[in-house]
Amino acid sequence: MAEETFREAFNGADLDTSRWLPHYLPQWSSRAESAATYELVDSDLRLSIPLDQGLWCADTHAKPLRVSGVQSGVFSGPAGSTVGQQPFAESQVVREEQPAWWGWTPEYGRIEVLARMELSQTSMASVWMVGLEDSPERCGEICLFEVFGNTISPDGSTADVGSGLHPFRDPSLVEEFSADTQHIDVREPHSYAVEWRPDGVDFLLDDRVVRSTQQAPRYPMQMMIAVFDFPTGEAPTHVPVLAVDDVRGDPVSHAPGRIE
Repeated sequence: MAEETFREAFNGADLDTSRWLPHYLPQWSSRAESAATYELVDSDLRLSIPLDQGLWCADTHAKPLRVSGVQSGVFSGPAGSTVGQQPFAESQVVREEQPAWWGWTPEYGRIEVLARMELSQTSMASVWMVGLEDSPERCGEICLFEVFGNTISPDGSTADVGSGLHPFRDPSLVEEFSADTQHIDVREPHSYAVEWRPDGVDFLLDDRVVRSTQQAPRYPMQMMIAVFDFPTGEAPTHVPVLAVDDVRGDPVSHAPGRIE
């Protein structure tokens, strides 16, 4: 279990690149083509997708996708190999080698983010933990939240908030994920957290446990923070934004909360 508190308040003039890589899975594209659009304002990391931002992996991703993301680690094999984190297709080939770099890679503990988002009908925002994949089976995911803009009610009072586990190629895990309607306005800051132990994970929204599992990844993981847009062919008219103003990692030191 993590023994020291991790705190990121995004107070600097620019992103701390000893902790964060301002690219989204660059091994399948390149650092030049996967660079995030972001700014640090009022102690917020604000990720956005401007109207003129291009597609990510335009020639290999099956559906058009635009993304701005940061991650706290990266790793791949050499160009031409199939070794890399979170491949999106069978036999995905590395385009640009990413030497192993680990900024923040906790193993167990309470991990919490304070976030808000401004999404369109075609956009999505998410924060998740993913295995380093320094060994292929160490690839499971703990999703703190995933919100699609088309699930937000017209008055903004509710949204479907996804959370849970994805096993991918980890044979020790099974799929345990769903998106449930929550009575929150995601345009306002909310706390999304997990309490991750070797025997399970509790998922919390504003300090209330909304899901618990009896399984968990048992290896270090890195954090992924990203906002996505899924173009429909029409010219975009909305700039999606994900703003995070606090990331915290602590040892789990208290009993799970109560699911309500």
